[in-house]
Amino acid sequence: MKKLIVTGAVMVLVVLGGVFWIWHRHDGSVNSNQLTLYGNVDIRQIQLAFNGAERIASMDVLEGSTVKKGQLLATLDTRRLRPDVALAQAQVDTQRQVVRALKAGTRPQEVRKAQADVEAARIDAANAVRNSRRLKALAARKLASSEQADSAKATADSAQAHLKAAREALALAVAGPREEDIAAAMATLRGFEARLVLAQQNLADATLYAPTNGVIEDRILEPGDMASPQIPVYTLALTNPVWVRAYVSERDLGKIHPGQPAEITTDSFPDKRYRAWIGYISPTAEFTPKSVETNEVRSNLVYQVRVYACNPAGELRLGMPATVLISLHAKNSADGPKPCNTAH
Repeated sequence: MKKLIVTGAVMVLVVLGGVFWIWHRHDGSVNSNQLTLYGNVDIRQIQLAFNGAERIASMDVLEGSTVKKGQLLATLDTRRLRPDVALAQAQVDTQRQVVRALKAGTRPQEVRKAQADVEAARIDAANAVRNSRRLKALAARKLASSEQADSAKATADSAQAHLKAAREALALAVAGPREEDIAAAMATLRGFEARLVLAQQNLADATLYAPTNGVIEDRILEPGDMASPQIPVYTLALTNPVWVRAYVSERDLGKIHPGQPAEITTDSFPDKRYRAWIGYISPTAEFTPKSVETNEVRSNLVYQVRVYACNPAGELRLGMPATVLISLHAKNSADGPKPCNTAH
């Protein structure tokens, strides 16, 4: 009788051991149409910093604040930056007038003045030539000294040179500015405009805006601190979408693919399922991390999987344990669930 009892007990243990082995081989899931993975919620973080170096004037949000894309987060002291913009703008305005004047050419009044100068020089030259001839004739008759004749000849030559100069000035007035002068003035203008853009960008960099929706996780600096591009001001957590960092065994690797629909459950909200999809499968294997809840032997190789999920209510938080349920009969990735309204 005792032998029968012992034999029965042994058979029961064998059956239970077989059931446990089968359960162990299937990761605790009795549903062959569904793959269950375990992991933790992970989020992306952005280190926000000013693109300039100056004292911080204001910090407008606190840790834990939910911010929207484009929301003002902090500002720098701009007392040094605004005069730079004003100076650069003045240089641009001045040089634009120079270019405008060169392109407009010579004014009609200037041309008429040059014509009048030519006429006056012509009259002076003609009078000087006549006077030189008279004195030359008088000197030949001994009625004037040779010095007077030579002085009159020099005055006539000078008047002729002045007439030639006046004619050249008239030609320049009619022709207008040289193309090279206009090109040089325009190049100078472009240089001033580039300096203005740089000054305006430096002023714009004195304000820090949220690049996307998220939650302020850390407020690192305070008003009065010296900011620079190398020093973060805030840490912004991107809360939608989030992903669950899970691991799949090599045996189950061929059952999943990117874009495949999935669902996520958590202990915090056991009655709620979050729409999800497989976004990334690691191309390389690794040993099972100690933090992963799995029934596989620790030495087995696994592949990291990122399962994205929409998190509009912010219920999925960093580090939260999560269970991923993947339907093995899901359609192709092209027909899988679409991402949230936030790029991932």
